[in-house]
Amino acid sequence: MRRSSLAFLLVLAILAPALARAAEVKVAVAANFTEPAKEIAARFKARTGDEAVLSFGSSGQFYAQIANGAPFEVFLSADAERPQKAEAEGLAVAGSRFTYARGRLALWSPTPRRVDAGGRVLASGRFDKLAIADPKLAPYGAAAVETLRGLGVYDRLKPKLVTGTSVTQAYQFVQSGAAELGFVALSQIVDDRSGSRWIVPETRHAPIDQQAVLLKPGAKDRAARAFLDFLKGSEARAIIRRYGYEAP
Repeated sequence: MRRSSLAFLLVLAILAPALARAAEVKVAVAANFTEPAKEIAARFKARTGDEAVLSFGSSGQFYAQIANGAPFEVFLSADAERPQKAEAEGLAVAGSRFTYARGRLALWSPTPRRVDAGGRVLASGRFDKLAIADPKLAPYGAAAVETLRGLGVYDRLKPKLVTGTSVTQAYQFVQSGAAELGFVALSQIVDDRSGSRWIVPETRHAPIDQQAVLLKPGAKDRAARAFLDFLKGSEARAIIRRYGYEAP
């Protein structure tokens, strides 16, 4: 009995410092990055013991929350504009901003052969509803509108648009059948080969440079800085690329 107690105390003494060091970091994550962020967070916890507590939504909504005092420590935006603005307005730590991924836009339908490889279905107009993310809140929505304008079909298709608050909601509109096709993030369909898609050439819209930034609540937080360092590392970059992003 005494030996068992001593063994337990020894194990506790070994584990106690690691347990004491474990911490949480609150991360606001752009909706398009949901799946890779979950995988990166799991690897981060396995490597460090720290836990990244993830919240998902549109970059525009998150920025409004951050500006109003939401206690996020790290912001993974779907664009560069909002992290830059956070730095300029004193909401983020100067010099902490970096591009963690470059996103790709795709026109997608779960129906085979509905979307052709050149996106000519948009000009044909042979559909009732086209889903996009809100261009005021989500960079993927802004890229979708820019693509439609460049193709000269925006005004004609505007009555057919179904707008979601985020690219995740746009994807859900298509997946549920509320829209026959929609502009989504390539990362959302990278493993789905059952439907049809057009990966929009990057020349059709401004680059979707997704930037991360350390927010002021995380300025002195060891776990927050550790998470951003992990995001820059080779293990995270491999995950990012696997989901269809470019990883700087």
